[in-house]
Formats: sequence, structure tokens, C-alpha cells
Amino acid sequence: MAVAFVRTIILYLLIIVGIRLMGKRQVGELEPSELVLDLIIADLAAVPMQDYGIPLLSGIVPILTLLSLTLLLSLLTMKSLPFRVLLCGRPSVIVRDGVVDQREMRRNRFTLDELHEELRCQGVAGLESVKYAILETNGQLSVLLRAADQPVTAAQMGLSPAEKGLPAVLISDGRVLSRNLKDRGLDTAWLLGQLKDRGFSRPAQVFFLTIDEKGSITCVPKEEAP
Repeated sequence: MAVAFVRTIILYLLIIVGIRLMGKRQVGELEPSELVLDLIIADLAAVPMQDYGIPLLSGIVPILTLLSLTLLLSLLTMKSLPFRVLLCGRPSVIVRDGVVDQREMRRNRFTLDELHEELRCQGVAGLESVKYAILETNGQLSVLLRAADQPVTAAQMGLSPAEKGLPAVLISDGRVLSRNLKDRGLDTAWLLGQLKDRGFSRPAQVFFLTIDEKGSITCVPKEEAP
């Protein structure tokens, strides 16, 4: 039982490292080659997990080989545009000025139902509002609206709203994030003072507290467990 536990932990950690090497992507954002790699690695890891008679290296060596190959392919796609096109493909413009390119739809085996579903998911009611709809290499549909159908921006209205900047989390679920506190040039004494002003005696009473670049603070108290 102990051997099975150790083998499983080793293979699990190896897969996690491999996925991290591929970058921070969700499953729907993977290129075809990356998705195939994930499936193969999962299959290779499952065999030594289930059959203890198979040496652990029989699972580790192929996984390391595939990860090394992936890193090499990633390097080649960065250095060579033709290789990138060969491996990842090209984006396809399937709607142009509200007109569907049926040939591109057929080439990508992309149906009208899928097109309308993607448009609805992005809040687009009809094709007449679409300037371009581009099927990306990861299968996602990018929709660019006509200028007349795009939301009005503050700049177009002649307004100049204040930029609050990126908020930093100083307290998360009762725990002080010292690194974020230091990055903003603040200290624990300042934080305790802010908590006292809001009626808290310690960070454990706060669910989260953030501060933006303008100094605006958002503080949410922690609810009592039921």
C-alpha cells in the first residue's frame, strides 16, 4: 500500500510540473498539440499507477520524453513562423462584414449552430452587428463588432474618469499577505490601524481587504460559520 501511495504521488507531481511548463492555460485554450500531449501523459501515468508490476521508470521516462519534446516544439514555434503555422494552424475569418464565409466554415467543420451559440455567449444578437468573427487556433471565436454597435467609451463621451489602478489584496480569508503589503510600501502597524478604524481588532476577523493605487480600501468582514 505504501508503494502504491508513493508511486501515485510521484506521477501526480510529475504531471503537475509538466502542465505548468505548458503555461497557464485552461483546457479550452490549449492548442491541438498541447491537448494531445495532455491526453497521452494522463494515459502513460495511469498504467504504472494501476499495475504495480510495471517499473515506475516505465511511466516516468516516456512522460519526461514528451515534456522535453513539448519544450523543443515550443521553442521552434517561437523561432519559426512556418513551423508555428504547420503545428498550430492559422486563424480563420468566418464572418466578414456580417457575411458568413461558408467555405471557411466547411474547412473548419464549424456549424451555424456553433456560430450562433458563440455569438450569443458574447452578447451578440445577430450577424448584422459583426464586423469580423475569427476562429482562433485554439478553437475560441473572437468577435469584433461594427463601430456603430460597439459600447460607447468614456473617451468618446469626452469624460476623464479617474484611474484607480490594480487593487492589491492585503488580507485574504483572515491571513495577512505580507508581500503585497510590502510592495505597496505599507507595514503591519498601518494595517492594524486601518482595521481598528473599521471596528476590527485582528486580521482574522476580515474575509478580505484590498487597496488600489489611489489608496481606496475595500474591506469585507468574515461571516460566522453556520
